[in-house]
This record gives sequence, structure tokens and C-alpha cells, in this order.
Amino acid sequence: MESGIRKTRKARDEPGHAHFLTYSCYRRLPLLSRGRTRRWVIDARERARREHDAALWAYVIMPEHVHLLLCPLRPRYEMRHILAALKRPIATAAKAYLLEHGQAAWLDRLTVRYPTREVFRFWQPGGGIDHNIFQQKTVAAVVEYIHANPLRRGLVAHPTDWSWSSARFWEGRSDVPLAMDHPDG
Repeated sequence: MESGIRKTRKARDEPGHAHFLTYSCYRRLPLLSRGRTRRWVIDARERARREHDAALWAYVIMPEHVHLLLCPLRPRYEMRHILAALKRPIATAAKAYLLEHGQAAWLDRLTVRYPTREVFRFWQPGGGIDHNIFQQKTVAAVVEYIHANPLRRGLVAHPTDWSWSSARFWEGRSDVPLAMDHPDG
């Protein structure tokens, strides 16, 4: 059974505010350590960006968590719907992959059993961490923080060495899995 610890999203859905999001894999397992799962994250981001009209300014995919900075462009939006669009497709793809490839041990490890039901978990329950960002100087600091994540973890010598981030895009390189929207429009 799961512990009662849950990261609850506390930010507000304010027009013009960007959102600095962090969400983690279930039990902080390194479920995002392969190109396949990272590609699922990229694909889900692109779909969510289009479907919810949200500008994507920065991201990094770490082995067990994701950081991203996005700004919904509609005057009315609900981050919970955007988060679901970002997270649900990956969980669905992961479960389908595990079933298709007979990965019973992983399916068991990612299934939470309750008295009346079972739930497959790719992500930690809850909305993760969501900070409203509304000052330009904060946007720049958050982008830098996001890009430095692999460096702080000792995974790379320079942020642009990590291909699963927007750092290369912001250095003007074209070898990026996903182009960003510019915060200035």
C-alpha cells in the first residue's frame, strides 16, 4: 500500500503566469532512463502544447523526474488538465509496452493494490510541484536551474551535453528533440 505522502499542486491558474513544474516517477524509480520513455515524454509535451495552447519555454528529462517551464496562453485554463495531458500518455504507453513485452515483474512493481482495485503508477500520485512565475528575471533563473539539473547530478560536464533538455535549443543548436517557444512571444 502507498504511504500517505503526496505532492499536492498548490499554484494558481492565473492568466499570464508561467508554471515551473516538477513531477517524479513512481517511488522515484529511474523510469525515464531510456530513450523510448524519454521520447514518450517529448511526444506528450508536443501534443499538450498544441491541445492546450501553452508555450513551452524550457524542460529537462532526468532519469526519475521531469522539470518544465510553460505558460498557458489562454485567458482561462486549468493546470490540472495540462498536467494530465503531459503525464497520462506516458503512463498509458508504459503499461502497454510492459504488457506487450511480458514484463510482469515491472508491472507488479508499478501496480498499487487497494482492497477493491489495482492502479498502475508510472508517476508519483498528486500534481507534483507547481510554482507560478510572473517576473522575467525569475523566468531566466528557472530556465538556468532547469538546464543545470544534469550538471548538478554529475551526469554531464556542461548542460548542453544532456540531449534531453532545452539547453541546446537556447544555445542556438538545431540538434534538439523539441523546439521551444520564446518567452518574449
